[in-house]
Amino acid sequence: MSPFPLMCYVTQHNAVKFVKKGFGEKEVETVLERLDRLTHDEARTTASQTLEVIHSLVQNMRAVMDGEQIQSAYYPRSVEYSSL
Repeated sequence: MSPFPLMCYVTQHNAVKFVKKGFGEKEVETVLERLDRLTHDEARTTASQTLEVIHSLVQNMRAVMDGEQIQSAYYPRSVEYSSL
């Protein structure tokens, strides 16, 4: 077994002890709790934005399947395509 994982654990443990000693254990716990809360908020926001994009894509796909004209900034109505 490689000594690397053990070395990482010891280094992390020593860093946590140093920070707790330097800033106070209560302050470190408070900051970690806030960081955890912010991480969860960010995950919820990302999930919400992803669902909005998926919903829009599904609506566009339904419109295309139903034969509706889709307005797009990339393909304005005034552009005509000629066959070669």
